[in-house]
Amino acid sequence: MKLVSWLMCSCLLWVNPVFAANIVVFGDSISAAYGLEVNKGWVAKLQQKLNQETKSNYKVINASVSGETTTGGVSRLPNVLQQHQPKILILELGGNDGLRGQSPVLMHKNLQTMIQQAKKNKAQVLLLGMKIPPNYGKAYTQAFEKVFADIAKQEKVVFMPFFLEGIGGNDRLMQSDGIHPNQAAQDKLLTNVWPALKGLL
Repeated sequence: MKLVSWLMCSCLLWVNPVFAANIVVFGDSISAAYGLEVNKGWVAKLQQKLNQETKSNYKVINASVSGETTTGGVSRLPNVLQQHQPKILILELGGNDGLRGQSPVLMHKNLQTMIQQAKKNKAQVLLLGMKIPPNYGKAYTQAFEKVFADIAKQEKVVFMPFFLEGIGGNDRLMQSDGIHPNQAAQDKLLTNVWPALKGLL
């Protein structure tokens, strides 16, 4: 009798296994929790929220690298996609391109390439937009911001216009460098991302 019960349970497990759907966060220092403990960054908090609020078994993989540009992302993403086979890719790159004054045209090309790579790998994409300080000049800052909106429209991906909404420029929520969000900002970063991500889950 015990043997029959064991066989029945084994068959049920084989027929209906539980698979984790991977969510890859592919970003720069903001998502890599620069200056903070990684397990207290917004990406770690996202895993906690998914565990609490969804019935699906999502696994969040943080593939973010401090200092990453879109050019670096293009070369790195194929291996990340192949290794993790994500259902969702949260793309958070471009800020370092802007801070370095790199060409918006090149950034556009790189972001588009990464989105297309993700689509070929059957991953849905959430694109997180960024803004840069006005001291870069009106023409450049406008061209930089426009890249994200244009890409989202062209590639028909879910888009969050400004990842640092309510954080950027707020000294209480930024580290002393004025560039990276501090510990107090991590919940707000997650709050900014969640509504857009929730529709993809």
